[in-house]
Amino acid sequence: PQWPCGKHKRVLVFPSYTTTVIEYVKPSDLKKDMNETFSEKFPHVQLTLSKIRSLKREIRKLAQEDCGYEEPTIAMAYVYFEKLALYGKLDKQNRKLCAGACILLAAKISNDLKRPEVKHLIDRLEERLRLNRRELLSLEFPALVALEFKLHLPQREILPHYRRLCQTRSSKPTLLLFSI
Repeated sequence: PQWPCGKHKRVLVFPSYTTTVIEYVKPSDLKKDMNETFSEKFPHVQLTLSKIRSLKREIRKLAQEDCGYEEPTIAMAYVYFEKLALYGKLDKQNRKLCAGACILLAAKISNDLKRPEVKHLIDRLEERLRLNRRELLSLEFPALVALEFKLHLPQREILPHYRRLCQTRSSKPTLLLFSI
C-alpha cells in the first residue's frame, strides 16, 4: 500500500503541513513502475506486485462473496499469503494453490468449520481458482510448515489488512477485538 503512485509523486513538507502532488501517469506506466520498485526492494520474490494484488482480490472475492467469511478471516489469509511470498515460496506455477491453501488455513483457524463447510470451501476454491483438489490438499501442510506453524497471528499483522478491507467495504471501519 505504500506505493499507490509509484515514482510519480512529490511530497512537499511545509512548516505547518505536508502535501503530496501526484502527476498524471498512464495506468500501464504506473503499473510498470510499481512492479519495478517492488522487485528492487524484494528481489527474492518471484511474483510482481500487481500479480500479488490480483491474487489478493481473488482471495477476497472467493472468501467474502462465495463463502461469506468476515474481514478478519480474509485479513489472516492475506497475511499468510504475503508471508509465503516474502519467504520466496510463491512462483508462477504454485501461486493459486498457495492462495487457496492460505484461505483454507485462515478459514480453519478462525472459524469452527464442520466437514460440509470445509467441503464447500474446497469446492469453491476448485471452481473459482481452477485448482485440483488433490494438489490443493497436498499443498496445505507444506504451506503450514513454511509458515512455521504460526497460524495465530499478532494483532499488529492483521489490523492493517483488516482496516483496509473495512474501508473498501464501507466508509467507516467497525471495531475488531481479538482474544489471541
